[in-house]
Amino acid sequence: MTTNEILSTLPRDERLAGRTAIITGSTSGLGEATAHVLAASGAHVVVHGRSTERAARVADAIAAGGGRASVVTGDLASSPTAARNFAARATDALGGRVDVLVNNAGIFPVGPTATLPDDDVAALLATNVRVPHDLVGALAPAMAARGSGVIVNITSWMAHVGTPGVGLYPATKAALEHLTRAWAAEFGPSGVRVNAVAPGATLTPGNEASLAILEAMTAAAPAGRIGRPIDIAHAVRFLASDEAAYVHGTVLDVDGGIVAARVG
Repeated sequence: MTTNEILSTLPRDERLAGRTAIITGSTSGLGEATAHVLAASGAHVVVHGRSTERAARVADAIAAGGGRASVVTGDLASSPTAARNFAARATDALGGRVDVLVNNAGIFPVGPTATLPDDDVAALLATNVRVPHDLVGALAPAMAARGSGVIVNITSWMAHVGTPGVGLYPATKAALEHLTRAWAAEFGPSGVRVNAVAPGATLTPGNEASLAILEAMTAAAPAGRIGRPIDIAHAVRFLASDEAAYVHGTVLDVDGGIVAARVG
């Protein structure tokens, strides 16, 4: 089944009923799948992206499946003020309460260290590190004051290995994994659970041109296949739910075993 077919036939349940969730970068790929999955489990979700049209398409599809979604757009990386403004608007759209924040938005320009353009360096640091930091700073205090909340950061299997010509992108994800542990220590005692999901080589609209590379990457992993956005979305839902009530500061590898093992 294609990703769209899977999303259109998601079974509904109530494990997140009455809860609200923000999923950044949710107009396609991992974020879109996560928005669908959380909504199918009863959450009122904010669909975010820079394009109102694309975000509305996702929100309409969620509504057609019986879920509830609001659209709040914005270029979060443009400035800390923009990220904080988005957090305020998204909170309003969710009725004044955010139960779950999924820091999914990310970019992945790559290239040799000596020639990676300065603009790419700045954009990687802003989008992949500063934006999650700004959003947690804006939203976690209210969660802590209330005594409950969940933050799930989307990192990458590449944070765990060194690869020539791909240095800064994995480094930003490694930074986000450290922030996951630091935020678990900072906000966990107040009832806020902070964890991360590290996807493996996953096929999304952003990397379809690299299908052959993804197939080569995953051929010797235990799962023997490329990851799907729905695989990541299910892991996020687990961490967002009460089923993960005792899980704090963990990075959950959802990578088909690509980091842990080789079968040939």
